[in-house]
Amino acid sequence: QVQLVESGGGLVQAGDSLRLSCAASVRTFSSRAMGWFRQAPGKEREFVAAISWSGANTGYADSVKGRFTISRDNARNTVYLQMNSLKPEDTAVYYCAARTLPSFATTLVEYNYWGQGTQVTVSS
Repeated sequence: QVQLVESGGGLVQAGDSLRLSCAASVRTFSSRAMGWFRQAPGKEREFVAAISWSGANTGYADSVKGRFTISRDNARNTVYLQMNSLKPEDTAVYYCAARTLPSFATTLVEYNYWGQGTQVTVSS
């Protein structure tokens, strides 16, 4: 069983930065691709960023490219999402997700495990 626990969300102003963390309780963390998704009120959950098992390959949604950075520390079983230059439209619940495969993916159906989410609110 895989458990994912997100942290680091909060209320910030436009232009600020936040770093989200996702701690995974699974022995095979280093062999799994990880991703971040978000869901704003009244909208569907959408892809934000993903990273392969080694961290060598990453992918981003166009809306966050150049502002967000995904990274991972396999020794700590943790994946991060550094969010800079935050905008009000980044306001959402952010979810961490894990695959059973090592290559990263950008669609929800390709992820097998999900965290409970952490709220990010960006005021203008």
